Amino acid sequence: MIKSMTGYGSGTAMAAGKAFTLEVRCVNHRYSDFNIKCPRVYAFAEDEIKKLAGQTIARGKADIYMTVENREASGGEVRVDVELAKGYYEGMRLLAKELGLEYELNARDFLRVPDVFHVEKAEDDDDAILAAVKEALTAALESFDAMRAAEGERLFADMNGRLDAVAALTDKIEERAPSIVTEYKERIEARMRQILEEIPYDESRLLSEVAIFSDRVNVNEEIVRLKSHISQMRKMLRSTEPVGRKLDFLIQEMNREINTVGSKSNDLETAKLVIDVKAEIEKLREQCQNVE
Repeated sequence: MIKSMTGYGSGTAMAAGKAFTLEVRCVNHRYSDFNIKCPRVYAFAEDEIKKLAGQTIARGKADIYMTVENREASGGEVRVDVELAKGYYEGMRLLAKELGLEYELNARDFLRVPDVFHVEKAEDDDDAILAAVKEALTAALESFDAMRAAEGERLFADMNGRLDAVAALTDKIEERAPSIVTEYKERIEARMRQILEEIPYDESRLLSEVAIFSDRVNVNEEIVRLKSHISQMRKMLRSTEPVGRKLDFLIQEMNREINTVGSKSNDLETAKLVIDVKAEIEKLREQCQNVE
């Protein structure tokens, strides 16, 4: 069944003492567009994120965000440059003596001295991080896809109901079509009798005129194509593949056929039915903008 383009999902996975959270948000868009935002240090994962997301998202503007939270100690190692500290100590002692200042120094003071302490952080395992990112994104895409499927069910129900309405109105137009020619013939005959009164008129000429009119207002081909489009759309709505663009095309074709019916039918009742059909098709078109 069809899916909506809009949805949200998130997932989290652990690696290197960090929690990697991936969020996926998607809104309507004519094509497929990905916007991936993650901390610069993890930019190496962007290609894999886009590749994995592209397997689920075929159409829509998708924003994918990565956030990272430290959950454990980083495992870094503190190193002390003792020789440098001795140099600072001797230098400060000499300076105090030369300037006649009181001199008092403890180990805590060296925390403010540059380069005495070095923190060497443990290097991250890029492969483990990438695996965690993909795990988190997979979970996010699953919840995202579930939301789209639920919205797709609502779209299906609405669009299928609109197709029922279009089909019913099309049947009424088809039923009305033969009456248009018959009524035209009756009007022509009445008009000729009124003008000519008792003067005989050429029956064959009348039949010829009616035949020309009948051909001009014949909408059988348009009705057949319109019904075919309705049938195709019903099948597409049940498809598990992305069909949004195909639906857009079908809507255009349905509009083309009903517009032709309206221009051919010189009939007030048919014109009203055509307006109703066009209103339903427009609502279908609006809903198609939400379909992946």
